Amino acid sequence: MIDWISTHATSLIESYGIFGIFIGMLLESACIPIPSEVIMLFGGFYIQQGSFTYFEVVSAGVIGNLVGSMLIYWIGATGGRALLMKYGKYVWIKPEHVNKAEAWFSRYGEWAAFFGRNMPLIRTFISLPAGIARMKFSRFVLFTFLGCLPWNMLLTYLGFKLGENWQQVEPYIRPVSYVMLAAIMIFIGRHIYKLTFKASRS
Repeated sequence: MIDWISTHATSLIESYGIFGIFIGMLLESACIPIPSEVIMLFGGFYIQQGSFTYFEVVSAGVIGNLVGSMLIYWIGATGGRALLMKYGKYVWIKPEHVNKAEAWFSRYGEWAAFFGRNMPLIRTFISLPAGIARMKFSRFVLFTFLGCLPWNMLLTYLGFKLGENWQQVEPYIRPVSYVMLAAIMIFIGRHIYKLTFKASRS
């Protein structure tokens, strides 16, 4: 199934170019488990071929993520969770995926919309609990945008550097997600500590 999805993900780019990257990343953020690793790595490969620029590929990926995320946010905010849980199986959405994303949002609050974008599976579903919780929309958009940048930029760069060998790195991408998450959480922790330390001394 994963190979079939990956094949169709690359076909999107082969058929529609930059717009295919946009569509693929939109679907990935709209709870359709299309691997962003495949889309953005393959987009990076096309940069090496001279078909696209780095800015075009990253922009298409980030904008696609934003549009898909806003769509799922709206579904969550308007009570569409039950519908998604009932019929999601037809587009490979499992209840445990949604439940896991909701648990992340409950644990980390609004920051989940930011660093959840760099987690396997979580990034695909994190917008739903944000909508259910009625997270302030402007903050949701900002956190989602900032969270999309590092993942899309890294994948595109790797695809560009690897060229025709881009598929070789795909199995190793998931551990990178956890490294990025750890780095982000350390940064957030240090920032919170500094704010708390300054407040205690004032």
